[in-house]
Amino acid sequence: MEEPLIPVGLMSHTAHIRSHRKPRRSASNIAMRAGVASGVLGTLAVATAAGSASAAEPVTQTLELPVFTGDLAAQVAQSAQATQQAAANYQLEAERDAAAAAAAKEAAKDLAAAKKAEAKKKAEEARVAAAEAASRNAGRTVLATSAGSSSTSTSTATGSAAAVIAFVKAQIGDAYVSGGTGPNSWDCSGLVQAAFRQVGIDLPRVSQDQSMQGTQVSLDNLQPGDILYWGGRGSAYHVAVYVGDGMFVGAQNPSTGVVERPLSYDPPTGAVRVL
Repeated sequence: MEEPLIPVGLMSHTAHIRSHRKPRRSASNIAMRAGVASGVLGTLAVATAAGSASAAEPVTQTLELPVFTGDLAAQVAQSAQATQQAAANYQLEAERDAAAAAAAKEAAKDLAAAKKAEAKKKAEEARVAAAEAASRNAGRTVLATSAGSSSTSTSTATGSAAAVIAFVKAQIGDAYVSGGTGPNSWDCSGLVQAAFRQVGIDLPRVSQDQSMQGTQVSLDNLQPGDILYWGGRGSAYHVAVYVGDGMFVGAQNPSTGVVERPLSYDPPTGAVRVL
């Protein structure tokens, strides 16, 4: 239907401007857009369902175990052998350390025992020294008492006594050796025994027994050839031979050897006569 013509002169001043109303959409456009939207929604629904199904089903992963080759097995065996060797070395080292500790402990015990024995020895030496000092003091008292006697200092040896004195004087300067019986080294009783053997008298070997021989005599009535002793009779620790004129000869100690000394040098405890 044709629209009526409006005379130009009667047109509105806005007639040439287009209407601001939205143009009407055709039915085909609307249908097409509805189909597109429906397809999109359907696609989203399918994707969502597929995603839900995937999330619901657990994922199973297959692990492949390594296959041991000959070289790898040899390396494993070698490693095990090295580990066993290391363990054996550690055990051996531990045993050595234990043995060393035990040896050190035993050595400490031995050292303690040695120190104890040394202390005991020194105590015994001190006791003997004290006994010797007491004996010397007693001898000095005896000599002081007999100072007026002339028989001790002026007597002259004869016969067997002269032979005994000659023998001991011949050994002056020889060394002192414990257990020595000559011919160039002596201890005190070894020298006395050898001197009296020259005249056919067989004396015991040790000083304790020699102090028990013959007849005991006083120190103020000594004669050449008498045996002097230090310590108790029967327990003497030293002997020598009286040679007259207030002198004696004896194997004294390792420092002096065989010497001739006055009675005042080391006063004896007593004397015995066997000639």
